[in-house]
Amino acid sequence: MARASIPLLTTIVAFVYVIQSNPATSTATILHGRTRPAMVLPLYLSQPNISRSISISRRHLQRSHLNSHPNARMRLYDDLLLNGYYTTRLWIGTPPQTFALIVDTGSTVTYVPCATCEHCGDHQDPKFEPDLSSTYQPVKCNLYCNCDRERAQCVYERKYAEMSSSSGVLGEDIISFGNESDLKPQRAVFGCENVETGDLYSQHADGIIGLGRGDLSVVDQLVEKGVISDSFSLCYGGMDVGGGAMVLGGISPPKDMVFTHSDPVRSPYYNIDLKVIHVAGKPLPLNPKVFDGKHGTVLDSGTTYAYLPEAAFLAFKDAIMSELQSLKQIRGPDPNYNDICFSGAPSDVSQLSDTFPAVEMAFGNGQKLLLAPENYLFRHSKVRGAYCLGIFQNGRDPTTLLGGIIVRNTLVMYDREHSKIGFWKTNCSELWERLHITGALSPIPSSSEGKNSSTDLSPSEPPNYVLPGDLQIGRITFDMFLSINYSDLRPHIPELADSIAQELDVNTSQVHLLNFMSKGNNSFIAWAVFPSGSANYISNATALRIISRLAEHRVHIPDTFGNYKLLQWNIEPQVKRTWWQEHFLMVVLAITIMMVVGLSVFGILFILRRRRQSVNSYKP
Repeated sequence: MARASIPLLTTIVAFVYVIQSNPATSTATILHGRTRPAMVLPLYLSQPNISRSISISRRHLQRSHLNSHPNARMRLYDDLLLNGYYTTRLWIGTPPQTFALIVDTGSTVTYVPCATCEHCGDHQDPKFEPDLSSTYQPVKCNLYCNCDRERAQCVYERKYAEMSSSSGVLGEDIISFGNESDLKPQRAVFGCENVETGDLYSQHADGIIGLGRGDLSVVDQLVEKGVISDSFSLCYGGMDVGGGAMVLGGISPPKDMVFTHSDPVRSPYYNIDLKVIHVAGKPLPLNPKVFDGKHGTVLDSGTTYAYLPEAAFLAFKDAIMSELQSLKQIRGPDPNYNDICFSGAPSDVSQLSDTFPAVEMAFGNGQKLLLAPENYLFRHSKVRGAYCLGIFQNGRDPTTLLGGIIVRNTLVMYDREHSKIGFWKTNCSELWERLHITGALSPIPSSSEGKNSSTDLSPSEPPNYVLPGDLQIGRITFDMFLSINYSDLRPHIPELADSIAQELDVNTSQVHLLNFMSKGNNSFIAWAVFPSGSANYISNATALRIISRLAEHRVHIPDTFGNYKLLQWNIEPQVKRTWWQEHFLMVVLAITIMMVVGLSVFGILFILRRRRQSVNSYKP
């Protein structure tokens, strides 16, 4: 697997602006080893604050009698295993400035790069310009926050184990949630980055949206304002299907949703009451307390895979392998990791249950969550029909950490008001329809059989693309990142071009390869779509159709090309040509005709002249 599959970001120390109490820090710590990085939660944690627990209970009592609140329905983009994260779109300021933010239930602060940033990477969108927002206000220094050197403004700092960090000032502005949201724009506090290092500097996404428990969390701020109920939900796409959906606020839970208790006092993270794991209907021979070590069993959207304590992992691995004796065990796609992989399985995800055993997680209340193979496997990127275990040992740490792979194609409801988390197996591409929510677009398009959906960072949303009426488009370019080896892909470039042309509804001759290079075990490709036939430019109608399909990840390619991510797309105007460039062919043709006529006349005259000479020279 590519390095992007490593769990997202892991916190050691966090200093953040506090309104009433110090919120706990965020997700998990990466330890490098011979296997997939083990996961350990932060070394330093704030002790549970009694006054905060009381205030939370009081808040719930105060809101329990209120009528239902609106919610913010938002799309998720990217692919968890290919990118290492999911993102959503958030608009900040007046007029709105757009950002692609990583969805992280283990983080308690939302931040974006600031225009004043002294050391920020090249991300998807332009940096936030406070001076361009008429509604922006800095959070002034006070007794409840860390202040800058001039003691004028509140600051925050996040430090991560892999030597990455984010720091900056805190500001307040209007945030908007997109055109699928019933929730109106709201004022909220967020971080404006001045320095970022490590993975935060190099990642394509702009920043992070924090959904954890803490006063700076977007969820906490909206709940405190009384505009949403104390709940949010996430729904991740399945294997080979990127994207998904997010809902800030409450929704009516489906009747067959499986719930488990989540204790906010037990841990600052979203924990669940896991007791037993069944493989092929048989419980693992473990003491239930194995899942209650240290921070218990933590559910974290910012982590890619799942990590079990040593005893639980060994028992799980042995149970899985005993059920797969008919398959051949092979090496993993990345020699840096000792992945446990099997070949000989069907390539169609819907048929994996015929080969791999069912896994169930049983909770303290007796309810069970069924895990399909896509919830504990990831596809081998080099061998067709091969899959690897996406559950690993958590080093020596007794914490059980469940990342996004566990909840693929699962609606997860974080019902914070009632201290429980719900799970509902569903096709996340049809979430709104399955929940009977009207007036909302589908979170992601349904994947066609045998094809993968794009996992792009959508360049803009809402998808009402407007092109200047006088713009003549010369070509549309877009870059793709595919999870297939360069040497394996190279012979099949014409097939890929033909597939893309069909998806964009253009002629194959219009799709040109601009660049093709190897990126580790993956491939980078740059494409361009040119005008058809003798046309000088692409019509606006055609351009809008192509752009919408690219930007809204409605382009599908055969699964033989693996997963892919759309990095960016651009519209390039028609290049104005000089008189010579416009009339070059006509001039060449005219010159050619003149030369042919001239040579023909010269030849005829030459022949006639020779004939006359031969006649005059004859003497009988």
